[in-house]
Amino acid sequence: MRPMRSLAVPLICAALAAAPAHAADIKVTSSNGVRAALEELAPAFERESGNKVALAFGVAAVLKRQIESGDPFDLAILTRLGIDDLVKADKVTRGSSVEIARSGVGIGIRKGGPRADIATADALMRTMLSATSVTWAKEGASGVHFASVLQRIGIAERMKPKETLVDSGAEVGKLLADGKVQYGALLVNELMTLPGVEVLGPLPPDLQSYVVFTAGVASASANPQAAETLIRFLRSPVSKAVFKAKGQEPVEP
Repeated sequence: MRPMRSLAVPLICAALAAAPAHAADIKVTSSNGVRAALEELAPAFERESGNKVALAFGVAAVLKRQIESGDPFDLAILTRLGIDDLVKADKVTRGSSVEIARSGVGIGIRKGGPRADIATADALMRTMLSATSVTWAKEGASGVHFASVLQRIGIAERMKPKETLVDSGAEVGKLLADGKVQYGALLVNELMTLPGVEVLGPLPPDLQSYVVFTAGVASASANPQAAETLIRFLRSPVSKAVFKAKGQEPVEP
């Protein structure tokens, strides 16, 4: 972490100059899709800004419902569509939303397990049809997209007996690691962090969809300036390098 901190000082000092003069507590409600990067970046931001960050993670669709029901937050990092809906509901300040990073959907297997071809739509179809079982998070953006892929390649009905739908990426990982399912669909960067799991590969290019994670400041935030400073930090060159190292693509302006 020491090299990253030394690089971060000159790169983010301009952004931090706009921060409030007093330290603030920033409650961040974030999709699991950016968890690995945020857990590494939050301490660096705290050191450089003097602000404190409280991170709460979950499935984006579930977090969105919680926010709509009144859960307090200062900054939300969800899917782009989720943030857009929260802007319309006056939960996120209009004009505050900024795209942070994007992630592709992939297929995971148990670490060391047999590998199969999913490089093309036909190969993915053959692999899924020969599978004993497959799992995904039913409300996760990656799971919703994977379900639509099965529809597109015409095997959705044939796959139903093999499906195990769960509530989170962590449950996908546990089923894979325990050998209870053969394949799991999840964001590639999430698969990379799951113990006992390895990435078989991303979905074929013509079936791929990128989940764009977007940050937005709460309309009711007590510390909007601090939240905006955190957004600027997450868009800095140092932060983009961390997102890339975690298997995600930084979103350019």
